[in-house]
Amino acid sequence: MTTILITGGLGFIGSHLANRLATENKVVIVDNLSTGRKENVIPHENIMIYEGDITDRKMVTRLFWEHQFDYIYHLAAIASVAESVERPHETFKTNFMATVLLLDHAKRQERKVKRFVFASSAAVFGDEETMPKAEMSPVKPLTPYAIDKLASEQYVIAYNALYGLNTSAARFFNVYGMRQNPESPYSGVISLLTKAFSDERAFQIYGDGNQTRDFVFVKDVVDALILIASHEESKGEVYNIGTGEPTSLNELIQQYQTVTGKAMEVNHLPYRRGDIRTSLASIEKIKSLGFQPKYNIYKGLKTYWENC
Repeated sequence: MTTILITGGLGFIGSHLANRLATENKVVIVDNLSTGRKENVIPHENIMIYEGDITDRKMVTRLFWEHQFDYIYHLAAIASVAESVERPHETFKTNFMATVLLLDHAKRQERKVKRFVFASSAAVFGDEETMPKAEMSPVKPLTPYAIDKLASEQYVIAYNALYGLNTSAARFFNVYGMRQNPESPYSGVISLLTKAFSDERAFQIYGDGNQTRDFVFVKDVVDALILIASHEESKGEVYNIGTGEPTSLNELIQQYQTVTGKAMEVNHLPYRRGDIRTSLASIEKIKSLGFQPKYNIYKGLKTYWENC
């Protein structure tokens, strides 16, 4: 049976990936439970969970001692941009040093890893104005979080070129869907909006609401990750994961009002300094692998609302 490692496998995206893959594969999850939860994964005989931190060298060594992995999806990270600004050294250890640690163990594993897929972020682009963002667009990381993601990306691709480790990287745009935690102040806007609709309370927007994002549903993200891992031509490559379609916050609220049948009171606050006005992915590269988003914003919101 194929053995797959998912770091951060109890988290938002990782748990969706684990549940999908466990139907036909042995899935090993490592998660420190800082944001992930055991109840996010469906109990299955093919799932094995290690509670631990990917910065722990002894724990990572034990993982590779006890298992030979065919595929590795490295999703674990401190996802809070604000925390990376407040605690850059601590987030550097998790978001960069742990990536190198995993790469080194994967390189030395007796069984050749078929694919090591690293979860990067559209944050690497920063406020560079080229739109839509293609994989070769200029990068301008503005925070320790974005810098760590870009540096990890570069290491991942370098390990493919230098050591023959089969690697790929995926830059996530604005992912949303079930099990995204709305209690965190750093959550995606859609999880916060879902909570506001559920509680039937007003929602606050910074600015006029015409700022746009590329919102991609979590099930499409899982499809994209599996697709990247399974294609020979994706070795040593970076891919955007988005929809290629912009949605403004005002449009988002209108669509969600249609989905829920509820009216939403919106309060507009002054723009926040540093907020990016527009973010949009070019997905032509991943489309060349056969990727096609199955969820437009309405279908994604409807599925989220009916299952939240």
